[in-house]
Amino acid sequence: MSKPKYFLYARKSTEDDDKQVMSIPAQLVELREFASRENLEILQEFQESKSAKKPGRELFGEMMMRVEQMGNVGILAWHPDRLARNSIDGGRIIYAVDTSKIVSLRFPTFWFEPTTAGALYVTSGVQPVEILFRQFEAKC
Repeated sequence: MSKPKYFLYARKSTEDDDKQVMSIPAQLVELREFASRENLEILQEFQESKSAKKPGRELFGEMMMRVEQMGNVGILAWHPDRLARNSIDGGRIIYAVDTSKIVSLRFPTFWFEPTTAGALYVTSGVQPVEILFRQFEAKC
């Protein structure tokens, strides 16, 4: 299989500015440096200032549509919670991993196993679903 190309996604919530860990420009600097160090090819960058607590982020949707059309791609983000904090978006990422549309999720300070369990962990904003699936997985 060829080395995946990546979509870079940087997001800052429009809510609770004082709680934000990193601005979009700071995320971009760190992500671009990480991509350069790891020799990751970036297809396109998406920058969005919107809460991820509810589905409906335009640029996230556009990125995921490209992921689903192309397949065999990766997503690079500063932290897993930049991608999904609701069950719809989290499920979309998990399904894209399950169907090999997403073959890699990379974060500068986070390691990801490209499995359903790994994707569930990455979509940490979906904690009740994650806990449910981990319990299910432990029984199997």
